Amino acid sequence: MNPLADTPWRPEFIDALRLFARISEAMHQQGFPRPILVGGAAAEFYSTSAVTTGDFDICTTRQSELEEEMRRQGFVRPSGPGAMLKGWVHPELGLGFEVVAEVPMDGGVDAAHIRLVRPIGETALFRVISVEDLIADRMGQFASGTAPDRFEQARILLQLHPDAEMDYLDRRIREESMGDYGVEDLLR
Repeated sequence: MNPLADTPWRPEFIDALRLFARISEAMHQQGFPRPILVGGAAAEFYSTSAVTTGDFDICTTRQSELEEEMRRQGFVRPSGPGAMLKGWVHPELGLGFEVVAEVPMDGGVDAAHIRLVRPIGETALFRVISVEDLIADRMGQFASGTAPDRFEQARILLQLHPDAEMDYLDRRIREESMGDYGVEDLLR
């Protein structure tokens, strides 16, 4: 019997989370901070694949060490026409991994809200921004006018996490949207 058959996430996403956790654990064992999962992969994690992604956006202050560990885990940097310039892929996953910043959301994330997670069937851990910061990120992208679909993602995430810390969430949405939106906009 497959112990993952009853999980809500896509199988390839679970595989990618496990690999990310092993990379994160290796970084930690070397004395470096664990990288932080942000963006679409964090949205897929918190939405249990109701929102899906094709890549893992990662924040780390140790990019060269992270990339070296990714190489050890079988990642390659694509080359040729149409290839991602900054990203890495694992031949068995089909999902790209890319370092997008040193810290999540230009340092606006409260470090106490970053979660430490153990994927199903794994002993290694990884870090991911909080669902509140992720919702705020989605609202900031929506407010910029460049990503109209992010409002619905934020709404889905809040519906799936009604226990979110509302005061923190409201503050972060207002910060990320330059004051244009607050949590009440998602509750309408």
